[in-house]
Amino acid sequence: MPEGRVIEVDVSSEMESSYLEYAYSVIYSRALPDARDGLKPVQRRIVYQMGDMGLRPDRGHVKSSRIVGDVMGKLHPHGDSAIYDALVRLSQDFIMRVPLVDGHGNFGSLDDGPAAPRYTEARLTTASMHMIAGLDEDVVDFVPNYDNTLTQPEVLPSAFPNLLINGASGIAVGMATNMAPHNPGEVIAACAHLIRNPDAGLSELMRFIPGPDLPTGGRIIGLDGVREAYETGRGTFRTRATVSIENISARRKGIVVTELPYLVGPEKVVSKVKDAVGAKKLTGIASIDDYSDRKNGLRLVIGIKNGFNPEAVLAELYRQTPLEESFGINNVCLVEGQPSTLGLRDLLMVYLSHRIDVVRRRTVFQLRKAKDRLHLVEGLLIAILDIDEVIQLIRSSDDAATARTRLMNVFELSELQATYILDLQLRRLTKFSRLELEAERDELKKRIDYLESLLADEAKLRELVAAELESTAEIIGSPRRTVLIEGSMKELTAKGKKAPTNLKIADSPCRVLLSTSGRIARTSDAAPLAREGRRSSHDALVSEIVTTTQGKVGAITTTGRLHMVDVVDLPALPPAAARPNVAGGVKIAEYAALEKNEKIIGLIDLDREFVLGTAEGVVKRVSVAGRPNKNEWETITLKGKDSVVGVAQPEDIDDSLAVFVTSNAQLLAFDASGLRAQGWNASGVAGIKVAAEAKVIFFGMTPKAAKSDEDGAADAELGSFAVVTIASGENFYGAPSSSIKVSEFSEFPTKGRATSGVRAHKFLKGETELSLAWVGDSPQAAATAGGARTLPAELSRRDGTGSPLESKIDVIGTLPRLGGAEAHDHSPNADDDASAEATAEAASGTGHKAATSGGKRSTGKGQRGQQGLATSLDELDLDLDEAKDEIARSKFDTDGAVIVSHDDDDGDDDSALF
Repeated sequence: MPEGRVIEVDVSSEMESSYLEYAYSVIYSRALPDARDGLKPVQRRIVYQMGDMGLRPDRGHVKSSRIVGDVMGKLHPHGDSAIYDALVRLSQDFIMRVPLVDGHGNFGSLDDGPAAPRYTEARLTTASMHMIAGLDEDVVDFVPNYDNTLTQPEVLPSAFPNLLINGASGIAVGMATNMAPHNPGEVIAACAHLIRNPDAGLSELMRFIPGPDLPTGGRIIGLDGVREAYETGRGTFRTRATVSIENISARRKGIVVTELPYLVGPEKVVSKVKDAVGAKKLTGIASIDDYSDRKNGLRLVIGIKNGFNPEAVLAELYRQTPLEESFGINNVCLVEGQPSTLGLRDLLMVYLSHRIDVVRRRTVFQLRKAKDRLHLVEGLLIAILDIDEVIQLIRSSDDAATARTRLMNVFELSELQATYILDLQLRRLTKFSRLELEAERDELKKRIDYLESLLADEAKLRELVAAELESTAEIIGSPRRTVLIEGSMKELTAKGKKAPTNLKIADSPCRVLLSTSGRIARTSDAAPLAREGRRSSHDALVSEIVTTTQGKVGAITTTGRLHMVDVVDLPALPPAAARPNVAGGVKIAEYAALEKNEKIIGLIDLDREFVLGTAEGVVKRVSVAGRPNKNEWETITLKGKDSVVGVAQPEDIDDSLAVFVTSNAQLLAFDASGLRAQGWNASGVAGIKVAAEAKVIFFGMTPKAAKSDEDGAADAELGSFAVVTIASGENFYGAPSSSIKVSEFSEFPTKGRATSGVRAHKFLKGETELSLAWVGDSPQAAATAGGARTLPAELSRRDGTGSPLESKIDVIGTLPRLGGAEAHDHSPNADDDASAEATAEAASGTGHKAATSGGKRSTGKGQRGQQGLATSLDELDLDLDEAKDEIARSKFDTDGAVIVSHDDDDGDDDSALF
C-alpha cells in the first residue's frame, strides 16, 4: 500500500468519538420518542408515508411489503425488519391503547410473532388521520430525507397527546424509556382543563387522570407509585390479572382468568404455573387450560384440587406467577432535541405548547390563503362588470404579456389578478355569477376577521385548541379498561409475602342437602335450617346430613349401590335466614356414574348403620364394618328385578320401628331391634309378605315412641306421626280418579316381621292400587314442579276410604325442624293447638292443620339430633374435634322416616322431604 494512505489514530480516542456519535444517533434518531407527537422516527415515517400513499381508513388495505419498501427507500435508511416490527407494533391493540395502523392478517400476539410482510396488509386508522391532519397547511417544519431528495415532517401535528395515550418503550445508550398507556378520554379532558386553567396542579390533574389505563385491562393495585411517577417521571406500580372463581365442573372449582397484566401473554402464565407445580412450589392446582380465541378473547382456566381453598391458591398464584407483575414508569423523551424525564404536568404542557403552535401556524396559513383568494375574487368582480370588453381586450392583444399589461391599466387590476383572469378558460370566465362572487367575498371577509381575531387573542386560540381536543376525544375515546385499587402497594401486593400456611378449606361443620330434583349442595355451616320462607321447585329435600366439609357421605341408589361423595366438592349455599334454595346445587348424577333407570334415593352417614327396604319386601340392616376402599360398592345383593325403595338411618335402630307400605294398601310396622346387622354382600331378610302383583312403595323408620303407650297416647315430645296414602284407578267413564287419606300412625298395630300387616286404605269403586304412601311427622305435599299441595285437614280411620284428590300430588315429606332450645314450647300450659297450626302453616304455606287423637294433631319437638347439634354448636362454639365427636354421636338423617318413592306418569321417581 502506498505511503500516505494509512492514517494512524489513537484507538481510545477513536472509540470515544465513534461511540458518542453512535449514542447520539440512537438517542435522537431511533430509541426515544418525541414528547410532542409521542413517536419515534421510524414510527413517524411509517405514519407519514402511509398518509402520503393515500392509505386512509375508507380505502383498501395494502401489502405490508409495499409500505415497508416505500418507507425504507424514501425516508428510513435502515433494515426492513426494523420497519416491519414498528409497523406491527402500531397495529397491536394489546400494546397500543389507540392503534395507529389497521392491520389485516396475522399481526401476532404477546406469545407469537406476526406473519411475514408479504402475507399481511395494512392501512391507517381514524386516529392516525388525526395525527397527520393539517400537514399540507404548514403546521410543522419539514426536513430533508437521508439523501436530500425528499422532505419529511420533523414532527406530526398530532391532534391528541399520543405519548401519554399510547405510551412508549425503548432502550437507548445509557438511558431507556418506559411509559404507560392511558385512557384517551381522560388524558384529553386533563389537557382541556390545563388549557383553561394553566395554574392547575398535579392533584387537580389527577382528578382527570387517576392512573394508567392498560390496553389489556387488568387491575392496578396501589397508586402510591403512580403518583410518584406523575410527580417525578419515575415510579413503579403493580398490575394484576382479572380473575373469577367459578364452578368449572360439577365437582371442581377453578380460577378463570379473563385479563392479564400488561405485556404478559397466556403462554407465559401457563409455562410459569406448570414450572411452579412441577417444582412443588405451588400446590392445589389440578390443571391449567388456555381457551383463548378470537371470538371470546382471553380465557385461562386453572382447576383447583378438591379440598383446597381457591382464594388461598389464587394468592399463591399472584405471588409466584406473572398473574401479578410490576411496571416501572420512566418518562424519558425528547424535548427540543434533548432527552428529558418529565412528570405528568410537564408532559401535558409540552404537548399543549406544540398543539397551540400547530393551530397558530394553521391559522396563519389559512389567513394567508383567505386573503389571496379574496384578492382574486375582487379582481373577478371587476372583470365581470364588463366581461365583453375584457374578452375583446384579450383577443386584440398580441401576446399574454401585452394582454396582462392592458388589463392592469384599463381595469386597475394587480398583476396577480390579471394573470389569474388570463389563466381562466373563456367558458369559465363567462360563467361566473356576480352574486356568487359577492357572497364568496363576504364569506372570505368574515373568515379573515375570525382568523385575525384568533391570532390577536391568545385566550381565544387556546379555547379553540381545547374544543378541538374535546371533539377528537369523541372520536377516539373509549371506556376505561383497567380497574384502579387504592391503597399502599406494599399492603396490597402478593409478591414477596409469606405463603399462606394452609391452602385447604377448613374442616368445619356443615349440612349436605339432596332435593327431589336430584340436586345436591352443602350449607356453609351446620346451623339449623329455617322452616320459614318461600319454597321453590328445588327446595323439597330427600335427605339432610350433618357432617364436615372435609368429610364424605354415601348416596344410595335403587340398585343398592353406594357412591361416596366428597362434601368439599359440593357447591356451598350462602347463609340465609329463610329456607335454603337448593337450586344453587348441581345434579347428583355429576358425582355418581348411574346406569340407565338407576336413581339416587337418599344419603347416609358412612360411619353409622342404616336399613334398606326393597320393592319385594326385603329388609336389611347394613353393618358399616369392613367398608371397601373404593368410591362405590354394593350394599345389598338383590334378586331378580328387585330394587331398593327406601333407606333409613335413625339415631337408634334398636329403638325404632321399620315400616313397609305396599301397593295393595297393606302397612306393616315391626320392631327393628330384631334385625341383625349384615355385611355389605348379604341379601337381607324378609321384611313384609307381599301379595302377588303387589310391590312395596314405601319403606321408612319411626321411633317406637311414635306408637301409643298403654294409656293409648303417643309420646308428646315426638308429636303425631301420620300415614298418608293416595289410591288411584279409573272411574266409570275410564277417566283417572284418585283419593287421599291421612290417618294416625298410632292406630296401626305393630306386627311381626315377615307378615302381611294390616289394611291402610279401603279402595273406592274403580281404585286398584296405592300410587303413593308416606309415614312420618308433620306431612307436607307437593307437585313435581315444586308447588305446595294441601292435605286433608281431618283424619280418617285406619282402614277407611279416602277423600277425592283435588290436585295431583307427586311427593310427600316433612320439613326439617329445630330441636332442643329452638323447638316450640310444649309445657302443660302451652296452647298446643295454636302452636301446631302456626307451625304447620309456616312450614308448608298451605294452611294444613295438624291434629291430635281427638281430632287435631299437635306438632312438637322432634328427635332430630342434627338440628339439636347445630344449635349446640352455635351456642357453645365447640371446637372442631368436639364437633366431630358430637356429630358422630347425635346426627340423625331425616331419611329415617320420610323417604317416599313414587313412579308418576312420566316414569320419574319423585322423592321428597320438605
